Amino acid sequence: MSDYLPWREAMTQALYGPSGFYRDPAGPAAHFRTSAHASPLFAAALAQLARRERLTTVVDIGAGRGELLTAMAAIDPDLHLVAVELADRPAGLATAIEWRSDPPAGRTAALVVANEWLDNVPLDVVEVAADGRPRVVLVHPKTGEQTLGPEPAAADLRWLGRWWPLPGMPGYRAEIGHSRDEAWAGLLRGLAPGSLAIAIDFGHELATRPAGGTLAGYRQGRQVAPIPDGSCDLTAHVAFDSLAVTARTVGAEPAPIRTQRAALTELGLSGSRPAPMDAQSDPRGYLAELANAGEAAELLDPAGLGGFGWLAVRIPG
Repeated sequence: MSDYLPWREAMTQALYGPSGFYRDPAGPAAHFRTSAHASPLFAAALAQLARRERLTTVVDIGAGRGELLTAMAAIDPDLHLVAVELADRPAGLATAIEWRSDPPAGRTAALVVANEWLDNVPLDVVEVAADGRPRVVLVHPKTGEQTLGPEPAAADLRWLGRWWPLPGMPGYRAEIGHSRDEAWAGLLRGLAPGSLAIAIDFGHELATRPAGGTLAGYRQGRQVAPIPDGSCDLTAHVAFDSLAVTARTVGAEPAPIRTQRAALTELGLSGSRPAPMDAQSDPRGYLAELANAGEAAELLDPAGLGGFGWLAVRIPG
């Protein structure tokens, strides 16, 4: 049993250790597709949001290799763009993009985008044992084999009691989200008054918690067994309702949770195809609009990226 670790510890090593998944120079784009990779329309929508909120600084938390901010720099060169990422600065990244390992001190109000960040914040997993009591799930870092360990700590049990109540059903699994709450609260506390922070991720709320949990692995565009050996991404969905309450506890003001489809539609994104008659009068323009419609449809797809949750939180002041 000495070789087995709680999932939170195993994920931390596998994702962010010296040889971790997120240290790989190839970056996340080699393994999965985010909204930032899908289309520059996503960057354009966020740039529009920054302008609407009169925010001239944009901070990308978990910036990958700078794809989102590179697109935003092309759209609006006047924005001050800050990438927060543990990996080294990519070669060839525009000098206008600031690269750092931690969020900047909150002296300037900013639009802060946490796109698929919180789902990679390591967390522990529990399973209801044969006696009806929860046990921490332990995992072997090299093989992915899992076994049941001790009972969860008191703080974990409190979080579960409020946000993911466990039935006495042996085999039922839950993911303890208070590590995400702590990360989110830490980010919000450091922001300047007037900032707007947005968490964008696959997630769930109390009424829709999945009985088997959501922990998964991804490698080269395919879902794989979640083995914490550094060879694949490890992700679990986010408890958005818990994040909203966490925001209030640090004095921030959360908006209602909504989908990416709803948020981007409000920002003017549409998957509507151009009229066929336009192909005759302006063939090139028609093809460009058709391509944009296809990219927008991917961002708005309720069964895909459009189904992501958006939690926007304002820092008063």
